Amino acid sequence: MTANPGPGLYLHLPFCSSICPYCDFYVLTGDPARQRRFVDTLIAEISLCTGGRWPVVGAESPVEPFDTLYLGGGTPSILAAEELTRTLEALHRALPIDDDCWISLEANPEDVIPANLDAWRQLGVCFLSLGVQSFQQQNLDFLGRRHTAEQSHRSLELALGAGFHTVSADLIYGLPDQSREDWQHDLELALALGPQHLSCYQLTFHHGTPFGFRKERGELAELPEEAQAELFLLTHRFLAEKAFEGYEVSNFATGPEHRSCHNQKYWDHTPYLGLGPSAHSFAGHHRWWNRRKIKPWETRLEDGESPVESSEHLSPTDLAFERLILALRTADGLDLESFRSVYGVDLLSANLEVADRLQVDGLIRVDSGCLVPTTRGLAIADTLARSFDITE
Repeated sequence: MTANPGPGLYLHLPFCSSICPYCDFYVLTGDPARQRRFVDTLIAEISLCTGGRWPVVGAESPVEPFDTLYLGGGTPSILAAEELTRTLEALHRALPIDDDCWISLEANPEDVIPANLDAWRQLGVCFLSLGVQSFQQQNLDFLGRRHTAEQSHRSLELALGAGFHTVSADLIYGLPDQSREDWQHDLELALALGPQHLSCYQLTFHHGTPFGFRKERGELAELPEEAQAELFLLTHRFLAEKAFEGYEVSNFATGPEHRSCHNQKYWDHTPYLGLGPSAHSFAGHHRWWNRRKIKPWETRLEDGESPVESSEHLSPTDLAFERLILALRTADGLDLESFRSVYGVDLLSANLEVADRLQVDGLIRVDSGCLVPTTRGLAIADTLARSFDITE
């Protein structure tokens, strides 16, 4: 990333071959014809931004070209290459896109075949994120995944041989009754294949999902908090020993050049524009979001109207707290002088006792003018942020 990055662009492509029981994103199934109609509507939304216009309420849009594009969902890899091509062509017609735009694509292992890999490379994909989740069949079955353990291995092998700048694997841990040995085995299998990036997420039973309903009925219980914390610390310590930098709570890279350039924009308040159903956007003091479900989203666009559902204005205190909480989820931590300059808060002076206590407890440290969470601090990053008073 450059010192002054441009805004980011996110497209929510909601289609999946099936809906996993833990997923709380807006996703749906649909055949190729339905996917083509969706792309037609998405291109209509893109056209509303012609000339770089952003649907921002009460704020000016950033003028710099977009230097990252993230294709997420859903599973973008389920779309035919020609539909992805149509979408990117529409983006280039309507919006200022940097010539060296960093393109990220989410893919499921069952979609990783040589023809698709070639197509994605032709589209300019730099960062390929594979939804592996596990290399063990019993775990994949529990998580409701459609791919097999063999496909987990094979997809990474094929992707790593296809010439992408960075190949990442998503893994899930914290399954009910999961042992340290079981989770470490998945990590070892992943490392043996050689990806440059890993995203390791704790399983959560979200309200409104099949797992959430089973939890409410008493049929399923999450791993106890102590056991979850143990697996979290194991993840960071084990991967650090293998030269994977834990640069964010859930993300690990073999070097700075393999970090997720796009996701870092969310963590440091760089503006980003989200298109597609349920997509969120941010610029300046404003955040806004599209209608969540596809029918209302489509209807608005068919009528030539913006699909934005609502927005919020963030006060300086709101922004300062967000900046603090997001920074304490990263290994880089919070630049204290920059925070004082932007938000007018001398964080340490206003929180001397709190900062001293957290340092004694081994949760934070002050390093080269930055407030940095330790690994134990990362495990409770949100709680750490709430310990500080930023109302100076």
